[in-house]
Amino acid sequence: MKVGLVLPLAEYPWRQPSYGEIRALALQAEDSGFDSVWVFDHLLFRDAEGPSEGVWESWTVLSALAEATDRVELGTLVLCTAFRNLAVLAKMAVTLDEVSRGRLVLGLGCGWHAPEFEAFGVSFDHRVDRFEEALQIILALLRTGRSDFSGRHHRLRDGELRPRGPRPGGPPVLVGALGPRMTALATRYADLWNACWFGSPSRAEETLARVGKTCLREGRDPATLGITLGVNVKVADGTSLAPDGTAPPESDVLTGSPQDVARGLLTYASLGVDHLILNLNPHHRDAQRQLAAALRLYRAASRPSTGAVHT
Repeated sequence: MKVGLVLPLAEYPWRQPSYGEIRALALQAEDSGFDSVWVFDHLLFRDAEGPSEGVWESWTVLSALAEATDRVELGTLVLCTAFRNLAVLAKMAVTLDEVSRGRLVLGLGCGWHAPEFEAFGVSFDHRVDRFEEALQIILALLRTGRSDFSGRHHRLRDGELRPRGPRPGGPPVLVGALGPRMTALATRYADLWNACWFGSPSRAEETLARVGKTCLREGRDPATLGITLGVNVKVADGTSLAPDGTAPPESDVLTGSPQDVARGLLTYASLGVDHLILNLNPHHRDAQRQLAAALRLYRAASRPSTGAVHT
C-alpha cells in the first residue's frame, strides 16, 4: 500500500504557511519515504459566523513542487472542475505531468463548499450533472487527444490537446466521491476512487463494501479500480500540537503512538486500500517526523519476514 501526505495550503487551523514552509514539508516527506504529496483545491473557507480563511492556489503550488521534488507522486485532492475552463484544465494536467516526469495523479471533484462558489460567482446548481459532463470532456482530451461534446452545461467543438505529455493516455484520473451518484461516476470513468475523511479503519469498511457493489452494478471489475482513502491522523505525545500549543479540533482521527498509527496503517492495507492519503492537522515539521516514524514501522511490519509492530 502506498502512503501519501496532504500538504497544508490554508491558514486553518492555526496560521497560513508560506510557500517556503510548504516546500520544506514536501522535501521532508520525500526524504522520509512517503510515496506522494497532495494539495486541496479551494478559493476560500467561509462559515456563517467568523472570519474567512485563506488558502493558496493549489495548481501553482503543485507546479512549483513538481520542480522542487524528484520522486514523490503529486496529487490533487481534489481539483474542482467548476473553477477552471475544462480544456485549460486538461492542458494544465498534461503540462504538469511533463514537468514532473510523469508523477501527476489528477484528482477531480465537483466541489462542496457553497460559500466559495457564491463569493466568486461560480454556479453551484446541478453540480453532479456538470461534473459528469466535465469528466467526459477531460477524459476524452487526456486519453484520445480530442473531444467533441455538446451537453447541457459544456460544449467543445473539435477540441484537440497538443502536445499530449509523457504518458499516452494522460495521468491517472482519481474521482473523489462518497455519495451514490458521484461513486457511480467514479466507477464508470475513473482510474482511482477516493473517499475521505476517516480515522478508525473500522469506519471505512462499510464505505469500501459500497464502492465494490457500485462497481458490480456499473459492470466494472472492482479489481480494476484503484482504492484510495483520506485519513485524518494525529501522532500522540504532544508533537502534533501547533507551535503555539493549541490542539486541533476534535474529529474522527487515527491517533496514538507511532506504533498505534502503524497498526492502523496495516489494518487499512488489509482492507485492500491501494493508496492511503494522510492528513495531519495542524501540520508542521515535528508532527511530520512522528508520522514518518509510524510509516517506517508500518513498512517494516508489512515485509514478508515480519508481521508485527513492536512496542
